[in-house]
Amino acid sequence: MTNLKLSDVTKRYSDVVAVDDMNLDVEEGEFISLIGPSGCGKSTTLETISGLTKPTDGRIEIAGEDVTDAPPKDRNIAMVFQNIALFPHMTVRENMTFGLRLKHYEEAEIEDRLQQAADILQIDGMLDRMPDELSGGQRQRVAIGRAIVMDPEVFLMDEPLANLDAKLRVHMRTELQRLQQTLDVTTVYVTHDQAEAMTMSDRIAIINQGELQQFAPPLECYNEPANRFVAGFIGSPSMRFVDGEVDEGTFHAAELDLHVDVSQGSATQLPTRLTLGIRPEDVHLAANRPADAGTTPATLTVDVVQPMGDELVVYLHGTDRDVLGGDEASNGETSQLLMTTDPNANLEPGQTVDVVLDREQIHLFDPSTGEALVHGLPEQTDAAVAPGDRGESTP
Repeated sequence: MTNLKLSDVTKRYSDVVAVDDMNLDVEEGEFISLIGPSGCGKSTTLETISGLTKPTDGRIEIAGEDVTDAPPKDRNIAMVFQNIALFPHMTVRENMTFGLRLKHYEEAEIEDRLQQAADILQIDGMLDRMPDELSGGQRQRVAIGRAIVMDPEVFLMDEPLANLDAKLRVHMRTELQRLQQTLDVTTVYVTHDQAEAMTMSDRIAIINQGELQQFAPPLECYNEPANRFVAGFIGSPSMRFVDGEVDEGTFHAAELDLHVDVSQGSATQLPTRLTLGIRPEDVHLAANRPADAGTTPATLTVDVVQPMGDELVVYLHGTDRDVLGGDEASNGETSQLLMTTDPNANLEPGQTVDVVLDREQIHLFDPSTGEALVHGLPEQTDAAVAPGDRGESTP
């Protein structure tokens, strides 16, 4: 097993900074994912690790050795690409052993490695087939097998499942997890699919505009995002944000008539203006939530209802907002909340409902920097709940 370290790695193309001071310390046998929007620099980061792209500045170490200027063949890494790129005129056996033959391995060693990879990937009966005789998932297994036989110190995977259909992608995701557990090889995985990153990774590196935003276990990124970008990027449906002002310890968002006591338990000196973030699963109908666990009820209007089978996704807006023109007049993120609720809830567009936010799941951000200030507010004590706040309202 091998550790991997990137220190202040930067890659510039003329006046464009694709990767900006990237620092990653990947532990032995760890599976990490690089994730972010298109063009954020995740593939470029992977290419600098592989040696396909030379960084402008910084240092790359594999197993403690500086490989910044080393060619790919001297890094003992193996790559799996989005484009499977099997040789169409070669059998599966020939495709998988091509790299070993280039390095002049003994025939017995080649056969031993081939058989081991075939057993792991369950493709033993396909070794004499041609690539066009295989399904998409089988071809992807062959491409992974071609990497396995090289017995690399580091696996690099660049969106290897992106071209598969949704069902097969979920299946192959499980197969890759099993493979990682079996081989225990340090792996760097690039994906735009946060479900892949969240379910497969020991840690995820979230990148935006070439800069690392947060490098932490998936649940830490979900529950304690470092900034507003991470909070909005991780999670589906994504976190919604509401801008407002703090007056005498209470956050007020006039557009949604939302009022939240932020004074209790906050060790941080909060600025006058704040951005409040809340995930859809943490917005509840007031009638279904104890008063001390939620905020003061806000009266909102149902905009759109989306049945998802196991839940309803409900878009909510202020009661005085023009439904047709509201998002054009203001930022849609700060003029609407999202709520996921029971699929049997009888909710229709135009209906008025009272909702509360789960205080323990409220996030507060600095609107000027996007930096996270608070993750979770304590439940209100009886003394902190206003006399009229316990009244329950039904939709």
